[in-house]
Amino acid sequence: MFRYAAFIFVDIGENLYFKTFNSDTMTSIKEYIAALPQERLGPFKKLRAIIKKNLPKGFKEEMNYGMLGYVVPHSIYPNGYHCNTALPLPFANIANQKNFIGLYHMGLYATPELKDWFVESYAEAAKYKLDMGKSCIRLKRLDDIPYDLIGQLMTKMTVQDWIDTYESAIMK
Repeated sequence: MFRYAAFIFVDIGENLYFKTFNSDTMTSIKEYIAALPQERLGPFKKLRAIIKKNLPKGFKEEMNYGMLGYVVPHSIYPNGYHCNTALPLPFANIANQKNFIGLYHMGLYATPELKDWFVESYAEAAKYKLDMGKSCIRLKRLDDIPYDLIGQLMTKMTVQDWIDTYESAIMK
């Protein structure tokens, strides 16, 4: 489970105080967004809007692992996530992390061709080098988020494509 808690310095005139961002205690998307640091609010909201606009039909947005999640609901895939079948099958997440906005896309982890396409396309779409783990895209430079590319990424897998990929690549 991804968990994140941080103290954010907030400047209110002459005084600095700590604002806690603890995603473990948040139960709604509205609450999560309201707790974002001001400098990340605009980019985070824009990223969320791009994802929602381009996400194929059938995926559902909900809080998932303490982040904004895009999942295959149990109504479509009753088996749920193999690590915890009470949870829906995760597909993508966006999260406010300590030093970046994280975009987690399970299709990148499970589909080498998709990852190769994304890495190559990122180099063309962004000014700075891609910072990526297995499924995590670390968006550290808020002024260089390739929103159009992320929109394209979200269209590359339908719900059924993801279920098939998940069952063949992850559920071996």
